[in-house]
Amino acid sequence: MSRDYYSSMGGLPPQTELLSSKAVFTTAYAVIPRTVMTDIVTSYLPHWQGTRAWVISRPMTGFSETFSQYIMEVQPGGGSDRPEPEKRAEGVLFVVDGEVTVDHEGATHVLRPGAFAFLPAGSKWTLWNKGAVTAKFHWIRKAFQPVEGLEPPPALFTHEDQNPPQAMPDTGGVWATTRFIDPADLRYDMHVTIVTLEPGGVIPFMETHVMEHGLYVLEGRAVYRLNKDWVEVEAGDYMWLRAFCPQACYAGGPGRFRYLLYKDVNRHMPLF
Repeated sequence: MSRDYYSSMGGLPPQTELLSSKAVFTTAYAVIPRTVMTDIVTSYLPHWQGTRAWVISRPMTGFSETFSQYIMEVQPGGGSDRPEPEKRAEGVLFVVDGEVTVDHEGATHVLRPGAFAFLPAGSKWTLWNKGAVTAKFHWIRKAFQPVEGLEPPPALFTHEDQNPPQAMPDTGGVWATTRFIDPADLRYDMHVTIVTLEPGGVIPFMETHVMEHGLYVLEGRAVYRLNKDWVEVEAGDYMWLRAFCPQACYAGGPGRFRYLLYKDVNRHMPLF
């Protein structure tokens, strides 16, 4: 199966561009369209060389609080020997363009588009672009929640090619999920998956649940219901949902609709 991962962020719109946009931040959700991800909103990170980042979500009191998500752009020869500053932070990498080399606890992994890596909190890793072209990947960071009696989760390096999509029940295969982590493995407190909807596929009810979401559209277009609004989204757009935001989706085509999905799972709710 051929796959396409959107990676054309950057640049700057011309002075003739209209100001209208679907960018919105509400109390229940945010939509950050690809047109917003220009050169002037990038960040540079300590101990990273030849690298810039689009920070598309971060913990915010009263909104979504469990995770942060970056789109990283690493030039040839760029990278870091000290990528993660927080010992409690676990991470997921998902590569959309070029190649990066990750050394994790003495083992070397070359990650190409479609590669997925889970990096446990406190583990030692480095990342460098040893290739000849710019590399881009998503980096999702979360503070790990240890549980007494459960071992910490191990590192995981895999690829979408090694994880066939699993059809959702009674959908005839038009709605499927690619799971990189076993949902029954309670050592993990977050999941990052790829959701695929074929043309005409729907999420046929208003999901309303405790999990926070980051949804980055990798391919295609659809109409997404977020709280009380219908929003058109396409490859390169990002949706950021707080807990209990009602959500549904209709993928009208012409091609399939695919997005990278974050959610927090497998833990009791903290009581303050």
